[in-house]
Amino acid sequence: MGRIGVLLLNLGGPDKIEDVRPFLYNLFSDPEIIRLPVKALQKPLAWLISTLRAKTSQENYLEIGGGSPLREITEAQAEALEIKLKEMGQDAKIYIGMRYWHPFTEEAIAQIKNDGIREVVILPLYPQFSISTSGSSFRVLEEMWSTDQALQEVKYTLIPSWYEHSGYLQSMADLIRQELDKFPNPDKAHVFFSAHGVPVSYVEEAGDPYQKEIEECTRLIMQTLGRSNQYTLAYQSKVGPVEWLQPYTDDALEKLGEKGVEDLAVVPISFVSEHIETLQEIDIEYREVAEEAGIKNFRRVPALNVHPGFIDSLADLVVDSLDSNPCTFAGVTHPKENMKMYPQEKWQWGLTTAAEVWNGRLAMLGFIGLLVELISGSGPLHMVGIL
Repeated sequence: MGRIGVLLLNLGGPDKIEDVRPFLYNLFSDPEIIRLPVKALQKPLAWLISTLRAKTSQENYLEIGGGSPLREITEAQAEALEIKLKEMGQDAKIYIGMRYWHPFTEEAIAQIKNDGIREVVILPLYPQFSISTSGSSFRVLEEMWSTDQALQEVKYTLIPSWYEHSGYLQSMADLIRQELDKFPNPDKAHVFFSAHGVPVSYVEEAGDPYQKEIEECTRLIMQTLGRSNQYTLAYQSKVGPVEWLQPYTDDALEKLGEKGVEDLAVVPISFVSEHIETLQEIDIEYREVAEEAGIKNFRRVPALNVHPGFIDSLADLVVDSLDSNPCTFAGVTHPKENMKMYPQEKWQWGLTTAAEVWNGRLAMLGFIGLLVELISGSGPLHMVGIL
């Protein structure tokens, strides 16, 4: 077998403060984030949003050092994975494809073609599948494969999700155990899983398996942990009027405080790398919510990053996928054609135009309301990770 390529997929993030505005522009230029009735308005609106909101977003990134560590961590994961695969006798080159910042997915594919790679394993760095995360990147790649004749000569297989993999579960359990043991009474500490949220419509209308996979993943991690600690699963980053998966993280924290919970180990269940949602949203915003609710000892379990057991599990996934029947783009869940993520309503430009939710961040909002918030710099559009 010749050399294979392994394409790691992730969202991406601004490396430094100067990158925030162009990162936001790339984000909002995507019609999967804001779907407009007139395509020609997409880029002007993206320019407006990125320009008006750059300062607020920069302030959030300044709280975590001035930029996202996501690229650096992903590169470290890629290097560790390549070394592990080599130890397993697999000649592989790892590529990184980000949706909205360098190295872009398109850059990774160009390099794969340039290197003459004939077989690719496509591995999202999202343990659980959602049409808004792994699915979104898959759709970009699917379009590229369908229109690029040279790419069609490259054999590929997808690994849609891997939340059940024993190595991943054990790595998560190890990190949780280490954090629990720092409490005065480890067995009494409450384990709090916080996952990125998605609108309920993703699940009910598109058949997104995300909720089912998150719930099962949480159960399996606790089973692997093998302790009797009570635990809660909640969803963060909910914005806008549309219904999202519940319970919401802030509400759940307040209820635990009301119940007298004082020791809390917070687990970022849908993230494998430190980034704005762990370092700013959980560590700063949700910590404040917890402390105000009466939770005295708030500890956050670190993301997997380059945990040796996690890297081993990624390597196992790659090797196993090469020995299995290929999983193609047709085999994963897609949104329904022209699906709206909000109760159906007629497009009325300037009055009730809606914006589509992407990656658990943006809910569809009335266009006028959206512009008011962007101009005023207030309201829920400050959500971390994007604005």
